[in-house]
Amino acid sequence: MAIKRKKWRKPLTEEQKAERRERLKKAREAKAPPKYVTVHPSVRELPDDDTLSLKNVRGWIKKNKEERQRLKTMLKHNKGDKKTNGDYLRTETYVQNLETYVRNGEWLDLFYGEDKQYKIKYKCLNMAYEADGTPKRNVDTWYSDIGWYTQKMYDAARK
Repeated sequence: MAIKRKKWRKPLTEEQKAERRERLKKAREAKAPPKYVTVHPSVRELPDDDTLSLKNVRGWIKKNKEERQRLKTMLKHNKGDKKTNGDYLRTETYVQNLETYVRNGEWLDLFYGEDKQYKIKYKCLNMAYEADGTPKRNVDTWYSDIGWYTQKMYDAARK
């Protein structure tokens, strides 16, 4: 088998280097910004300072993929460790849910944040009613007629 040898090139002069730098600079300026066609429009249009913005969610995906890989390595060494297995499966599901959110714009998880440290709150769009006509309500849900329905309100309504 023949060994492939690197072809010797004549070194560039400073003028040639400057010309190539200028061409590269022009090419970079002419490059259009990314269109993010695989990202759902509702996610794409959120500003970067929004909690569920594309920038934040991609950071969470990256961090959790690293965590998932770390847990997978731990599982290879400790095959019977149920706690590590549970952590791995939770992290795997969270990464999948984050990627689904970026693709479809639907948040599937009950938690959000880099370490899943915050809980999603709900908003009631259509009221449901009991048989006697009183509205059905859930704690930590926002209703258009009263705002946030808290545990104190729930306790007061049950007395």
